Amino acid sequence: MEKSENAIPKTMKAWAVTTPGPIDGKQSPIKFTEKPVPIPKRGEVLVKVLTCGVCHTDLHVAEGDLPVHHEHITPGHEIVGKVVGFGPETQRFKLGERIGIPWFRHACGVCRFCRSGHENLCPHSLYTGWDHDGGYAEYVTVPEGFAYRIPEKFDSLEAAPLLCAGIIGYRAFERANVPAGGRLGLYGFGGSAHITAQIALAQGIEVHVFTRGEDAKKFALELGCASVQGSYDPAPVPLDSSIIFAPVGDMVLPALASLVPGGTLALAGIHMTDIPTMNYQKEIFHEKTLTSVESNTRRDGEEFLTLADRLDIHPEVHEYPLAKADEALCYVKHGDIKGACVLRVNED
Repeated sequence: MEKSENAIPKTMKAWAVTTPGPIDGKQSPIKFTEKPVPIPKRGEVLVKVLTCGVCHTDLHVAEGDLPVHHEHITPGHEIVGKVVGFGPETQRFKLGERIGIPWFRHACGVCRFCRSGHENLCPHSLYTGWDHDGGYAEYVTVPEGFAYRIPEKFDSLEAAPLLCAGIIGYRAFERANVPAGGRLGLYGFGGSAHITAQIALAQGIEVHVFTRGEDAKKFALELGCASVQGSYDPAPVPLDSSIIFAPVGDMVLPALASLVPGGTLALAGIHMTDIPTMNYQKEIFHEKTLTSVESNTRRDGEEFLTLADRLDIHPEVHEYPLAKADEALCYVKHGDIKGACVLRVNED
């Protein structure tokens, strides 16, 4: 490292995925262990992790829904921390500055997708907590061009979910083509959906929630959503747009059936179970649109953080110590979440 804070240790506490499998099984797929503190490479900074959100994608990595990209990977990609060291050729951040590290870690910058503003579709893209060790650890590195400055109004706990749940929810919201003053359906109501609901409500959109969790239903009504119902229930009113956050392909058919002609359904997850056979007349006719969401661009992240600051969006968080990341993942899997889970790794 070219320069760094004093007293950076050689090793750190971190979680590692050992053998992917059920997080609530007889043997946990993740292990709390000790790893070397990473050394930042060219263009990277070393970050002391303050907080790290617990995302459903971390569960997919731990349980093997996503293929193994890196043996004994440390999950976590909703990271807030302070810069404590620099690799060669870095100049964007100052020592001690608080920054955010998201899921999207690298794009090649030269392929046709990168050149056309669609870097999220880059075939050479890499991801924090899947291709490279993430934030379930005391230290992490990040390419400085793929990190974000955190608006001052957000403390480190509530800022963490903004870095994936918030950003992905924002991209899904944009892809869903919600008309001004329209009606939006949200299927699943965890970390990402409750942030997306706040974005929509702040802009005068009527929000209807579909979820299995009783606590999640109550929370949705507390936020101001117009209605709550079960995951597969018909919508109480025709919907202009919907977003599915739950990784359940069976939800696609009732969600499409509840759309108005010309409506859009966006699938926000990186993983989803198989979608059943569709009936053309019932589910997809009348110019309805079904679209997926793949990661995000850095522009999405910058736009969302600016919007969250302006609209005063505040995630609801449940704090866990780093040593209980496995318990937090079990809670996420249970699916009845009031907000988002966040690991407290170090004090500010």
